[in-house]
Amino acid sequence: MKQTIRLFLVALVAGAATLGGYKLLEKDETISFAPQNSNSSNFIPTNYTGMENAMETDFTQAADKSVHAVVHVKNTTVSTRPTNIFEYFQGGGQPREMVGSGSGVIISPDGYIVTNNHVIANATNLEVTLNNNRTYTAKLIGTDPMTDIALIKIDGSDEFPYIPFGDSNNIKLGEWVLAVGNPFNLTSTVTAGIISAKARDLNQFDGNPQSFIQTDAAVNRGNSGGALVNTRGELIGINTAITSETGSYVGYSFAVPSNNARKVIEDIMEYGNVQRGILGIQVGNLNSDFVEKYGLSTAEGVFVGGIEKGSGADKAGIKQGDIIKQLDGYRVTKFADLSGYLGSKRPNDVVEVTVLRDGNEKVIPVTLVKLETFSIDDLGLEVKNTTSAELKNRGLKNGVTVTRALTPDIAQYKLEGIIITQINDNAVNDIDDVKKIMSQRDPRTPIKMTFMDSKGNMNSFIFR
Repeated sequence: MKQTIRLFLVALVAGAATLGGYKLLEKDETISFAPQNSNSSNFIPTNYTGMENAMETDFTQAADKSVHAVVHVKNTTVSTRPTNIFEYFQGGGQPREMVGSGSGVIISPDGYIVTNNHVIANATNLEVTLNNNRTYTAKLIGTDPMTDIALIKIDGSDEFPYIPFGDSNNIKLGEWVLAVGNPFNLTSTVTAGIISAKARDLNQFDGNPQSFIQTDAAVNRGNSGGALVNTRGELIGINTAITSETGSYVGYSFAVPSNNARKVIEDIMEYGNVQRGILGIQVGNLNSDFVEKYGLSTAEGVFVGGIEKGSGADKAGIKQGDIIKQLDGYRVTKFADLSGYLGSKRPNDVVEVTVLRDGNEKVIPVTLVKLETFSIDDLGLEVKNTTSAELKNRGLKNGVTVTRALTPDIAQYKLEGIIITQINDNAVNDIDDVKKIMSQRDPRTPIKMTFMDSKGNMNSFIFR
């Protein structure tokens, strides 16, 4: 018993000694727990606040407003192909019927429809099918190959469903949109996405500089000419193109902004052609090399590399070396921003141009002037009148200047800047001569174009 007590006392003394030693060696440290609402924490808890609101976006009303106003457009063309060597050189051949299709958007209750020019190009017959499967024969009102916009019309006893225009200048990156098309006559199809980019320049893809809305809403063949609408069901773009190595949708689709499309169709209805207003400047996009070369203070904006004499920019006082930063308060970071905004304007419109000059911003009102050009659709070229000084400098007496190619096939030849002196051996003095020659030619015969290239050499092309 005594032994047990002795062992217990030894264990008790050893435990006390151990505990005392630990207390002596322990550092004075205080542990505290911050309340959950403390602002001192460096960690931000994740939650679904905001995400729940984002997911509440309702597409059903916008889709219901849109599907009935998007139509299927069937295009029938008849082409003549030579069957022997004589028909190849002299014209003629066997007629061949080809059928293409796309989509269109009804924009008024009386049946006006906007679509892409490439959907109805060279049509001999146009047929439109509505979402209710009713079919109408359509007539062509007018086209604009530059913006790839066309206007057609159907007639009916009742009013047609239509989509009202929205303001494409006010769209925002990340904004929800719907792409509505009627491909392959399957009735209207709706896909959803967001605005991926604004003022996207596709010059690198098709040789036709424009300012597109880029979205990730799925668009495939047959959707061309369909509607891009916001969540309120307003038309903010006409779906026009995709970029893809496979020929199918891979995440990029492009639409003509509604403000530009609306201006084109209003011009067609009022004037019969498109009235384009220009500043009258030669421009360049800014980049790091450009900024370093010219010692500029910014890499955003449009650099004014030259002024056309007598233009609106010249009369208003814009100078070479200015950097355009804004148009009517809208930010300009690159040429596509500028060209896209001006694409919704007409000659004689006044635009407030904000320029950066010598480190200071200045607002200059500029009256736009009319761009005097003519599109030779059969050649795939756009031409303008050539000034006397330009003709004298090139050693020519007459001719019109090619401003740009209208198709990717022609763009590969890099014909911008050449001067056309003759068409079918008829002298060309101005764009009125071009209009007259092209209107009087036999469409079954080849077209001979004589021109001077940039090196001063005379050449001839024959278009069949």
